[in-house]
Amino acid sequence: MDCMKALLGRRSVRHYLDRPVEMDKVIRALEAAHWAPSGKNNQPWRFVVICEMDIREELAKLTISGRIIREAPIAVAVFMDRDVSYHREKDLQAIGACIENMLLAFHCQGLGSVWLGEILKNKEKVEAILKVPASWEFVALVSAGYPASEGSSDRRPLEEVTIWR
Repeated sequence: MDCMKALLGRRSVRHYLDRPVEMDKVIRALEAAHWAPSGKNNQPWRFVVICEMDIREELAKLTISGRIIREAPIAVAVFMDRDVSYHREKDLQAIGACIENMLLAFHCQGLGSVWLGEILKNKEKVEAILKVPASWEFVALVSAGYPASEGSSDRRPLEEVTIWR
């Protein structure tokens, strides 16, 4: 897919078909995420891929976005490893780039995905459910699957959000 077409065409998809996602597509999305830039190349991101419905159901109970987590055949929990972090804000920015790479990779493979953040209010519960190392801090959850509907979006005019000096 053309790069600009992918960038401008990606949407947050919140409804999925009842169809499994091929693991090679998930691995490709994780590879794309893993190649995001990070300060000092510390690669602070860590992933937990959640395929099991019972675990997704536990996570779904922790957020108003529960239906999305239940409906999606795949969820990826994204963490920051504090053991390799050298600057929290910079590392969180790197993880944001990592997540965007993942979203774009899912999109380019014909999948839909959405970045879920409201669940962060229960980050400690998520960390306990997923049994991650103590140094891992929950940052976001991405759901993915074959889209049942297209996402939609609009943007403010570029002139409204840009100042030229």
